[in-house]
Amino acid sequence: MSTMGPARPVEVAASERSERSAAQWAKALGREQDILWTRSRRAEPRAWLRAVVWLVAAGLHKEAGPTTMLIAEDLAARMDYRRGLVIYDLEGTVRRTEKSPATVMRHVRVLRELGALVWLVHGSKRNLAAPGEPYMATGTVYGAVIPAVFDEAMGHRLAGSGYEGRVCGVTEAGREHAVAQASARSETRCRGRRRTEQQRPSGQRGARARTTSPVDNSRSQARETHSPGSYHRAPAVQVDGGCKDTSRERATCPTAPRPSFKISYNPDGSRRTAGQTRRGIAIIQQVRPRVTWTQRASSRELEVALRPRTNAGWDSQMIIEELHSWHLTWQPANPAAYICFRLAQQATAEHQVAAYEVAEGWDEQEASGPLAASRPELVRSVMHGLAEGIAAHSARQAELGLDDLTDDSAAATMAAFLTSGTGAPA
Repeated sequence: MSTMGPARPVEVAASERSERSAAQWAKALGREQDILWTRSRRAEPRAWLRAVVWLVAAGLHKEAGPTTMLIAEDLAARMDYRRGLVIYDLEGTVRRTEKSPATVMRHVRVLRELGALVWLVHGSKRNLAAPGEPYMATGTVYGAVIPAVFDEAMGHRLAGSGYEGRVCGVTEAGREHAVAQASARSETRCRGRRRTEQQRPSGQRGARARTTSPVDNSRSQARETHSPGSYHRAPAVQVDGGCKDTSRERATCPTAPRPSFKISYNPDGSRRTAGQTRRGIAIIQQVRPRVTWTQRASSRELEVALRPRTNAGWDSQMIIEELHSWHLTWQPANPAAYICFRLAQQATAEHQVAAYEVAEGWDEQEASGPLAASRPELVRSVMHGLAEGIAAHSARQAELGLDDLTDDSAAATMAAFLTSGTGAPA
């Protein structure tokens, strides 16, 4: 009968493997702390926290310690559950951990050098807000990652590399290590139960075993077990009389009006068609890229705001020229509302001018016609006014010694015109 030597303890093999991995470990410096260049794989918060515990306990970084674990626990509590993303929040971390800002920044740097954190977004105090808006900076966003030294010590096999790597299996040594860890956890729980049982009075040690049900779950003692019968004890529905379903009063009540959809109309009262809206949006799609301050609004919002121009037959170039003629040196928070306000101002001004012209009796078509208009009295009035004005001007010039350089008399010419057939009364 052959005899075999004692089996090599799993703990010794795992310890040697951890020491070998620690000897090969190097700090993550420079660009290796960025998501694009990191050699660590991403992780969710629970697995990440277990890896951080191992990294700190292994003594890889001389500055890592209990404070590092405190900062790591605060980050893990705020992480995205699936992707392990977390906002830095220096002020909030200082308040929650009761550490100084310098301490928090130092131990976050330790986590980055351990390869347990990578930058996704580099924060900046540069103001990114548009003119007129409150100050807005950029927050730092970290990603939780697990370095390769931990995976090698645990015997993990990885698929892929860098941030997108993932665990796809374990080596034989890793399987032995996982079994040993599970056995150790089970033994710890059993010792805890035995210690609790020993601390109970002697008369109560067996009481629980005699009174418990076949399924011993102390946390469910306050709950009732499931039953296939009438468990909820809901009273039966009693129908005393009347209609079985809807009452007569309710059935005869007028139903609530259906919500009406918003319908757009043209200035002439006709209903706006989908084709008109498409043509308007096509024009706006040419305007929006060339007028930068309008790009905060969507094409649909701008199309509604600029309908007075598109309905009037304006093309994109005409609209662009008008918007540029406003000479905006700032960016409106709501471009569509600002355009509606400016167009409403213009429409009000045009209406006021038109009302004034009507009150004055001004006819633009008649005024743009030939001099022999249909209102000869208006022509004579204008000519008499011109004649009086020219005569007064000539007299003033003569008093100053500034006679006309020509021999023609403007007043005489005007008087001759008034006595002619064109200016004579009909």
